[in-house]
Amino acid sequence: MSLRVGIAGYGMAGRLLHAPLLKGSGYEIAAIQTANSIRIEQAVSDFPSAKVVPTIDEMLAQDLDLMVVASANIVHAEYAFAAIKAGVPVVIDKPMGRTYAETAAIIEAGTLAGISVCTFFNRRWDSDALTIKRVLASQVLGEIHRMDSRFERFRPVINPTSWRENMSASDGGGQLLDLQPHLISSAIDFFGEGKLVNASVRSLRGGADDDSVLVIRHDSGVMSYLSASAVVGSPGPRVRILGTKGALVINDLDPQENLLRAGKFPHGGVWDVPTSSRAFIHRGDDVAEISAENGNYALFYQGVAGAIAGVSPWPVDNKDALTVAKFIDQAREMSANV
Repeated sequence: MSLRVGIAGYGMAGRLLHAPLLKGSGYEIAAIQTANSIRIEQAVSDFPSAKVVPTIDEMLAQDLDLMVVASANIVHAEYAFAAIKAGVPVVIDKPMGRTYAETAAIIEAGTLAGISVCTFFNRRWDSDALTIKRVLASQVLGEIHRMDSRFERFRPVINPTSWRENMSASDGGGQLLDLQPHLISSAIDFFGEGKLVNASVRSLRGGADDDSVLVIRHDSGVMSYLSASAVVGSPGPRVRILGTKGALVINDLDPQENLLRAGKFPHGGVWDVPTSSRAFIHRGDDVAEISAENGNYALFYQGVAGAIAGVSPWPVDNKDALTVAKFIDQAREMSANV
């Protein structure tokens, strides 16, 4: 029998990311929470058998096995607490909370109630992430000393309808909470724990923060330079990893998000089209393309199903959510004190 899931929020994240991944991974979309009239119509059209309701309490009354919080950051904690109180395991789109304190409170509430909570750090299943792990395991780059990882775009004009671009940091807006969680969570997944040694967080367009650089010194000795910006006329490579015997360069963003936006999804948890980003090993002027892994976000929800069944751990450890939240808080403090 398929696991019954409820999706809180049916905007970009709920409709174009979580819903198709859950469908492709074999879940039953049993309920969708939204009070927006346009999104109600979309939800009814997309999943006619799902119960579409305006409130979280009504959704949690639908005998769910899992709730996914895909709403604006400002209500992540509120909705997570409601799911925990109802005894329903919950996946929360990144970031779990707006601050370290809020993140810790969600995790503590789940622990005390015996209800699992997990953050959706889907970029750990990007093509580039899976390729990086394979290359690191091979040791072909020698001793790694640096990673440059970035989400850089050129959007010089603020989107007036985007809460991410207009809400204050305290309400959950800004790229520090939107894109840096992906970069931080991947960095600690590759190279382990560390310390934030430097950070710059700015608003270049007059709205929410839209330009940030964080520098992490990992206990392993690797330095990670993480850039998220909306005002980069010439974006750099998606990721560059430097070692004593060469460098791995991946220029392009994983294609899965564009595929999902186009209405495609991984049938049976497997994509039927290529989902790899081209990867290259550089040794000075010598550049060689290597095989790249296919990305697959459905692996996250397959892991969630295994965890609910008690046969595997949850796909993201909550200590990583806490580390991400800690570094984000510290980055704000560092920038405020400059």
